[in-house]
Parts: sequence; C-alpha cells; structure tokens
Amino acid sequence: MQYLLLLHVDESSWPKLTRGQQQQGMAAYAAYTEALQKAGVFKGGNRLESSSRAANIRLVEGKPRVLDGPFAEAKEQIGGYYLIDVPDHAAAVSWASRCPAASHGIVEVRAVAAIPS
Repeated sequence: MQYLLLLHVDESSWPKLTRGQQQQGMAAYAAYTEALQKAGVFKGGNRLESSSRAANIRLVEGKPRVLDGPFAEAKEQIGGYYLIDVPDHAAAVSWASRCPAASHGIVEVRAVAAIPS
C-alpha cells in the first residue's frame, strides 16, 4: 500500500543554520532516501520550494481566486515529501519515525486512497 510522508518543518530555521549544519542535514536526508531505496519501498519524493512561493486557488462564483503565499500562518510548513510503498500502516509509521524531519518537525503519514475506476 502506498503512503505519503509529508514533512512539516519550520522553513525559517534553515537559513539560520551554519553551512556545516546544513551539509549535515542534507547528508541525513540523503542517507534516509538511500535506505528507502535499498529497502525497495521508495516511490518518489522531493523538497518543496518555500511556502512564500506557493499559490492557493479556490473557485468563487465559478471564477478562480488565487492567493499567493501560504494560506494560513503556521510555524511549520510542508517542506517535502516521500511516497513509499509498504505492507501496512505500521511499516509506514516505522519509516516515518526514521525520517530526519521527525527530529526537528513533524512527519505526517497519509495512506494514498485508490481512485475507483
């Protein structure tokens, strides 16, 4: 079953880290990604651009209304994601607990619901 791991992080903290801390952080994510790949559960994933570059679209009276930037003020934003394919929820939670984001943010585990054909 596929699960999406949404990485909620405080994106304002990254620029405050030293270059060495940033390199250490990137290495941790690279090692995590490699572990997912070696286990054969990695289906996709990536970092996301800053939430300040996001857009939210809502139809109002049939016309799109575009709001730039994050919709809600929050300490943490979705900074990236992993799509994994594992046997069950417990396995997804186990992988999420090993994600580097769990140590400085939140990893949300969501099952991907199949669209009926």
